[in-house]
Amino acid sequence: MLADAPKTPEVVRVFSKFLGDSIIVGYNVSFDVNFLHDNFMEHLSKPMTNDYIDAMRMARKLYPEMNYHRLRDMVELYGITNEHEHRALADCVATAQCFEKLHEEVLKQYENEESFIKTYSHHGGGGSHSVKAADIQGNESKINADSPLYNQHCVFTGKLEKFTREEAMQIVADLGGINEDGVTKNTNFLILGNNDYCATIKNGKSNKQKKAEKNKFNGQDIEIVPETVFYDMLGDTM
Repeated sequence: MLADAPKTPEVVRVFSKFLGDSIIVGYNVSFDVNFLHDNFMEHLSKPMTNDYIDAMRMARKLYPEMNYHRLRDMVELYGITNEHEHRALADCVATAQCFEKLHEEVLKQYENEESFIKTYSHHGGGGSHSVKAADIQGNESKINADSPLYNQHCVFTGKLEKFTREEAMQIVADLGGINEDGVTKNTNFLILGNNDYCATIKNGKSNKQKKAEKNKFNGQDIEIVPETVFYDMLGDTM
């Protein structure tokens, strides 16, 4: 499909002109902007500084009773047709339609955008990050050798939406996984939470993510996954 497509440098230049200073709306978009930023720096020698809105975070806030908040889940909830799921244009259209519905729900539940925005605390709800891997002991009765996290070394960075850091680490330990405080040569998974509210982080990447990317580039078998993938990996244990 990409054999005759334009090369990355050309696409990035065209996309930058198209984007301008617009606000980006996407689904789990905090994960995608990292790649955009890297490509802006590599091919345009400048950072991508656009603000962005993550429709998935809105969905989680508005529908906390739902088990999953993937694009497909919201499309089903709103009765939106997305015949070509996982194709760029189709998913963009579906995201735009979902965002419109989410905005309507914001006004229904909170009357205005300002009241909704205030529900996102910059300091609360994430739990303390001072918890150490050594403090977490797994429950042997819950170990699941079939879990993709079994015997895997896991590191968390950023704030998770569904769990505190300690809760997430406990789940990993109970499944038979191995928690680590930082990225090492043994790390198998770096799970990305949200870094929006961390003032020390620039361009959306923590030091853990930067180290993981470097290690992966150097050949380490390490996967950097968004928290949505982590939740999928938990399966019925959630």
